[in-house]
Amino acid sequence: MLRPLFLILLIASGALISSAETRRDSIVSSFEIGVHTGYALSSHPLMTPLMPEGTRPAHIASGAHLRYSVSGIGPERTRSVSQGIGLSATTFFRPKTVGTPVGLYLFQRAPIKIFSRRLMLTYEWNFGITTFWHKTSTLSDIRTNLIVGSPANAVITLSFPFVYKISPQVALLLAPEITHYSNGNTSWPNPGVNSLGINVGVLYTPAPISVPTVNPFASDPSFRRSFSVDLTLYGAWRKSYLPADGGSFTPEGEQLLLPGHFGVAGVMASPMWHLHPTFRTGPSLDLQWNGNSSLIPTPDGAERRFTRPCFLRQISAGISARAELVMPIFAINLGLGYGLLGPHETRTFYQMANLKISLPSSPVYLNIGYRFIRFRSPSNLMLGFGMTFPKR
Repeated sequence: MLRPLFLILLIASGALISSAETRRDSIVSSFEIGVHTGYALSSHPLMTPLMPEGTRPAHIASGAHLRYSVSGIGPERTRSVSQGIGLSATTFFRPKTVGTPVGLYLFQRAPIKIFSRRLMLTYEWNFGITTFWHKTSTLSDIRTNLIVGSPANAVITLSFPFVYKISPQVALLLAPEITHYSNGNTSWPNPGVNSLGINVGVLYTPAPISVPTVNPFASDPSFRRSFSVDLTLYGAWRKSYLPADGGSFTPEGEQLLLPGHFGVAGVMASPMWHLHPTFRTGPSLDLQWNGNSSLIPTPDGAERRFTRPCFLRQISAGISARAELVMPIFAINLGLGYGLLGPHETRTFYQMANLKISLPSSPVYLNIGYRFIRFRSPSNLMLGFGMTFPKR
């Protein structure tokens, strides 16, 4: 999954530069250096009773980061929103069993509450890729590792930084944060690694720092509600399983990993109402073809194989409710849906999280998403593009 995500990061970086060039007179650049530390664990319970004597699982995650960001893009109400690119290095103090991942990511920060001319509370999300993980391959690894399934993994972080201005050009940041690492079910195993911790940073801006007086989430009397439609196309690949007992597929049952990867493709048609300058909502019709749906296990001696059904029997349809946070360049779209038609295993609750990247003047956007089943089971990535009709 490293190459397509790296390409998307490069395109998004180009969008940042292009947007900055269009409003060079109002753009403010910032540089940040910081450290982070926290408690990490696998999404899968570690088998502590089976661990070799004298060893302990990796639970402490610490590291450092360097970032560059710009603000001042878009209308007056969103000039305080910062977006940029960061580089990080993290250690779990188990380099031989976990690795020392290095990450490249996009991030965006926006104020939530402005307390004074010096202090404000913000929210921030990060999304990117990390590499140099040690892939779990042996029972000994599983006992002491965080159970990582690939050398490259996506990283998603949500934090709430307090920003305190200590001089005209310098500010301190203190942020509780939660981080999730995953390979998007493109390799096995993929329980994911979670970290809960604290991020401390120093922000430097060559131009004087100005704490915003306008909250991007405040009401806007000049705003007029409107309607548009999003059409998104995506594709991906994933690992798949069959029941180890040769029976019908049940997600909770014992499973047998199949070799290779299976394709996934889908389309989402979403009528959206613009209720606020930073918020859209509406329903969505979600169609997806999943190459691992309805596989029929056919035992053949010691080797277990499967029969693939026809193309139409691997298509599912569902309806979801969508909510979208709209900011300059980036929009975060969350969905909660239910499968109505298709294979039996798809007729269940599913959830989607999508990051949409676009230039302010363009109706076309890149889409990076992930789909879950019943809030806990990873399903597949959603990498593609879309268009908004009409573009506001």
